Amino acid sequence: MDDRHDRNDRHDRHDDVTTPPQLYLNARFFTSDRRPWAEALVVVGDRIAYVGDEATAARVAGADALVHDLDGATVLPGFVDGHAHVVGTGSAAAQVDLWGAGSVEEIQRRIGAWAREHPDAPRVLATGWKHGDFPGGSPDRGMLDAVVADRPVYAQAYDFHSIWLNTAALDEVGIDGATTSPPGGTVHRDAHGAATGLVDETAMHRLVWPVLDGFTTSADRDRALAVALAAYAESGVVGSTDMALNEDDYAAMCRADAAGALTTRIGAFWRVQPTGDEAKNLAQVARVVELAARHSTPFLRVTGIKVMVDGTVDGCTASLGKPYVDGGNADPIWSLAELAPVVAAADAAGLQVAMHAIGDEAIRVAIGAVEHAVTLNGPKERRHRIEHLEVVTPEDIDRLAALGITASMQPVHADPAIQDNWRRVLGDERVDRGFPWPEMTEAGARLVLGTDSPTSPHAPLPNMFIAATRRSALDPSLPANIARYALPLAEAIVHATRDAAWASRSEHLHGRLAEGLYADFIVLDRDVFSRPLEELLDTRVLRTVVGGRAVHDVRPEVER
Repeated sequence: MDDRHDRNDRHDRHDDVTTPPQLYLNARFFTSDRRPWAEALVVVGDRIAYVGDEATAARVAGADALVHDLDGATVLPGFVDGHAHVVGTGSAAAQVDLWGAGSVEEIQRRIGAWAREHPDAPRVLATGWKHGDFPGGSPDRGMLDAVVADRPVYAQAYDFHSIWLNTAALDEVGIDGATTSPPGGTVHRDAHGAATGLVDETAMHRLVWPVLDGFTTSADRDRALAVALAAYAESGVVGSTDMALNEDDYAAMCRADAAGALTTRIGAFWRVQPTGDEAKNLAQVARVVELAARHSTPFLRVTGIKVMVDGTVDGCTASLGKPYVDGGNADPIWSLAELAPVVAAADAAGLQVAMHAIGDEAIRVAIGAVEHAVTLNGPKERRHRIEHLEVVTPEDIDRLAALGITASMQPVHADPAIQDNWRRVLGDERVDRGFPWPEMTEAGARLVLGTDSPTSPHAPLPNMFIAATRRSALDPSLPANIARYALPLAEAIVHATRDAAWASRSEHLHGRLAEGLYADFIVLDRDVFSRPLEELLDTRVLRTVVGGRAVHDVRPEVER
């Protein structure tokens, strides 16, 4: 697999060594490498030729170099989002925004206003509500019917593990009194057995999303991808780890790659669904092996599989070692017996495995599956991952570190502004160990930071603020969420650049400012390392460079 990547790397569409070398200077260069600081950077074609002192850089660049005077700015490797849903990020931007609504009345106001402004839209799509916005934590279809009854309304929860439908939408997808909830998911019902409109986990994946996908055209997906790429360029994201990729989104990415329109390098994990049939599960893995071998360029690679071992704490679908405060709990979506053969097959084929596991019981299932693969397949290079790890014990952190499992976590999910319901449903000492990022590295595990957009905002600098302070990027006046788990800013940036690239096997492409890697970097409007951390919320990305080419530029620097 690595040899194939190397062959393709020689044919990057931006590679043009006939252009003069570029010399970047008069800035602080943070490299995310063994020598963290430099004075200058030289780009030849689409690659970095030198990072170091200014005098040497000038000699390497030569007399004919194009000189970029950055006027004292700060340069970082471009961010690599360790966990995201790229096309979904673009799609969510066109939906009713329910982030921060906080109440049923405000949710209704926003949905009703959008519906009135778009009278010809065949259905209303919204995203961003939280379980804590509702009395008792659960929405009801009547709340939507009260504001839009003449067409279907689909409102996705902020964590994308639950969806809320009005009566017209339930009719459209065919959910009625006879609909059976699939294993690992629930069509919620009232005391009389009628569907409430809340559908979660695998029930959402199998009953609702396929219907919505049928209404989405290839042109819709192309537009959504373009929106996401533009947002990435503006905010300094040069790479993204797409989780739960499917055929339609992948086709859109392939079209963009063929057209030379990808400006973010994507390493993708393909969603594998539990079927209850081992042969069908393994057939999905075989499909990913085929895709990984068929298409691999410096901008698009399928590197592994993604499985959902449980749900979320907010929706009480995360699988816990002991119950929620109300006495309830959730079984894992994949049992260890069903998951272990899938992980072993992917491991044997050289694929990475990314496992969504938020609750400690689900985390134990994920660790057990990797342990099984190691036992079965023997020693080899592995980069398997567990995603989120919000409720995890010290013992299991030690186990995952010893097995070489990467901890992929999202600071934005620990934002104090969205933590009230999370803390309420756990209700005990577990809330004092939520999102323990430093414990991962202290145990020897690789830590990767991302955003999981569109479940959270995609912008990396506010994400770094939360990582470095444990405070809220949405409401900075709130107290920190377990301040002892904050990370030094430089470490957080390394986890969101170098480590994130390594965790999707793209460290040979970018993630550091180092000779031979692609010239993927960003220029900030201030020195974030010497200013108050609060300024991360106001810092602008002046320039985003991918393969030596500016894909976002708001300030022409002094060139000579």
